[in-house]
Amino acid sequence: MDTSTTDNNATPVENTDVVIVSEEDVMRANFYGLLARVLSGPMDDETLDLMRTLAEHDDASPLGEAIASFGKLCLRTPKIKAEEEYGTLFYGIGAGGEMTPYSSYYITGLIYDKPLAALREDMARLGIEPAEDNDEPEDHIASLCEMMHGLLMRQLGVGAGRGETKVFFDKHLASWAGKMFVDLEGAKSAALYMPVGTIGRLFMDVEKEAFDMAA
Repeated sequence: MDTSTTDNNATPVENTDVVIVSEEDVMRANFYGLLARVLSGPMDDETLDLMRTLAEHDDASPLGEAIASFGKLCLRTPKIKAEEEYGTLFYGIGAGGEMTPYSSYYITGLIYDKPLAALREDMARLGIEPAEDNDEPEDHIASLCEMMHGLLMRQLGVGAGRGETKVFFDKHLASWAGKMFVDLEGAKSAALYMPVGTIGRLFMDVEKEAFDMAA
């Protein structure tokens, strides 16, 4: 499963050193990349076509079945319907969409609160620059998944290694992302995005367990 990501709120810092990334970290980065790509905005034709290839995913695990389910739904969902569902879930009408996918909101009940400030401090420390063309707060779930992708692939962060990646996950994702994906999985407006919630929920559980075992 290779889902190249697009920059959201993370700009790579040039690094001329040769870095070896383990097969396990590449696989984990691909999951973060998938989540970042489908949650950063309505899927364009290229993204939707890429997600349709996941229908052939033959892993019989619950996570693998969720990936295949998402691919199959993408096969029978036209782009305009995918755009409408994303808009209803994340943009909405008036007060906003059904989902509010920011760490500040899930942790404190407010947007632009202390978790966002803490994230910006860590981004500055790691040399991760906000993308100039994105108006979303950096603690949007898609942006955080993009940053995890970059950290795992050693494309982001100044000298960040496995330990730094765990610290970042623990501080900025572990306490709330699983709950957000549960909410997405059960959202009234979610049809195409329901298995995305399942993928995220299961993957966050796997990540927590993996980081705990590595501690």
